[in-house]
Amino acid sequence: LVGVYDDVDLEQLVNDMNSSMESVYSTQADTALLLNNGHAHRRHTPPLRPSSPSRERLRQSQPMHIQAVRCLREEQHLRPASLPAIPNPFPELCSPAGSPILSPIQTSDNHIVKVWSEDGAGKVVEIPADMTARDVCQLLVYKSHCLDDNAWTLVEHHPILGLERCLEDHELVVQVQASMSSDSKFLFRKNYAKYEFFRNPLNFFPEQMVAWCQESDGSIPQSQLLQNFLNSSSCPEIQGYLSVKEPGRKSWKKLYMFLRRSGLYYSTKGTSKEPRHLQLLSDLEDSNIFTIITGRKLHNAPTDYQFCIKPSKVRSDCKELKMLCAEDEQSRTCWMTAFRLFKYGIVLYQSYNVPQQRKSNLSPFSAPVRSVSENSLVAMDFSGRTGRVIDNPVEAQSAALEEGQTLEGGSRWKSQRMNVLGSPAHCIHLIHRTQVWFHGRIMREEAHKMIIQQGQVDGLFLLRDSQSNPKAFVLTLCHHQKIKHFQILPCEEDGQVFFTLDDGATKFTDLIHLVEFYQLNRGVLPCKLKHPCTAVAL
Repeated sequence: LVGVYDDVDLEQLVNDMNSSMESVYSTQADTALLLNNGHAHRRHTPPLRPSSPSRERLRQSQPMHIQAVRCLREEQHLRPASLPAIPNPFPELCSPAGSPILSPIQTSDNHIVKVWSEDGAGKVVEIPADMTARDVCQLLVYKSHCLDDNAWTLVEHHPILGLERCLEDHELVVQVQASMSSDSKFLFRKNYAKYEFFRNPLNFFPEQMVAWCQESDGSIPQSQLLQNFLNSSSCPEIQGYLSVKEPGRKSWKKLYMFLRRSGLYYSTKGTSKEPRHLQLLSDLEDSNIFTIITGRKLHNAPTDYQFCIKPSKVRSDCKELKMLCAEDEQSRTCWMTAFRLFKYGIVLYQSYNVPQQRKSNLSPFSAPVRSVSENSLVAMDFSGRTGRVIDNPVEAQSAALEEGQTLEGGSRWKSQRMNVLGSPAHCIHLIHRTQVWFHGRIMREEAHKMIIQQGQVDGLFLLRDSQSNPKAFVLTLCHHQKIKHFQILPCEEDGQVFFTLDDGATKFTDLIHLVEFYQLNRGVLPCKLKHPCTAVAL
């Protein structure tokens, strides 16, 4: 064994081991902190004996500050190599975004909007900030179980100012509500004239009011007229006389106006349109156009055809309103429609095309979308003592052709009263009161108001009880923006009561048959019955 360890210095090895042990003892004996009754005491130890030269070379250990970041980095660096990676079984509890306890409270972006119907009932809906007027109307149609014919609209109503306007389909309802005063509200009603000017533009823009038409010296196609308004590079102009209410006074002043894309101007010198004679009355960008519903007496207006330009930032200040008055309904409609086209342009046409594209996307094998009144139309034969439904399609088609040729004489419509399920005769006379177009005992003025509110398009109609004759009814019909009234009188034949519009030439057993007939045939009326004037209950 001695031969094996000849190369090892045993004495030096023993000295090194002794010096290491002495350094440990000296460190522990140097400073020792003891806790006694909450106080720290330092225990002094006797000095050690002088060390050998080899011990003097040893340095005593000193405390060293270790940074926490460094420890964490070293721990993270060593952890993957030393410990296996264990997946967290509940990661959603460790992340504040996914934890129901650690995550912050999510605030809802929905807003409360209250909408009123014509009968005074209201419905509260919660909508997001980016919901348009069209979306809100479709929501209300769904909740109220109405027929969605794309004529429903939201109306911004200001009772104190006596103003109202129909919201455009693309407008954000929350933004409009933010600009309204506390007394203002939204109404839900139909407006058949919302996009009627796209179908019949010549009825809305008379040639004498469109400057571009006067310069062309000829008739203008409908498509070209609309393209001129929708094209932003063109410069159409509406011109004509308007009465303007003077600020702070009840007097009105008649001026010659020009409506352009840049705003509404009036001429200070007759009908001159030179730039030095034109003064800006109102711009279009930050304003909306309203119909005045308070009547001519309140503002001492010269006619009943009033409208108003209201700045968007104005809530209830009448001094900022621009009160205007047209000579007739056609000119007022022209000014207001041109204002919408100049302000929104192609956006209106895109909103008009949305329901049209929806219809075109329907499958050709799907059933056509028809109204309730159209679904109730069947081929009937009243030539005998009792009426019967014509089931044979060939017979129904020949009957339709025959009636089309003999409608003026009314020979085929002199029918006998049908006994429906053995019900008494007076019950048949009451069934019309369940129809959407019948409005009972309303005054003539109220019928006028409802027709005006829902658009004044050709074929807009309603039926009501007659005020002068308790046994008669009145058909209120709109044609060429004029409201006309036709009395429906009862007549007797062989002890049975019929209803007629033409002094007995064409007789009907009840009002439903009368309405369905004039929906298909004009007869003595100026136009067919097309749009029922309805009032929905929310």
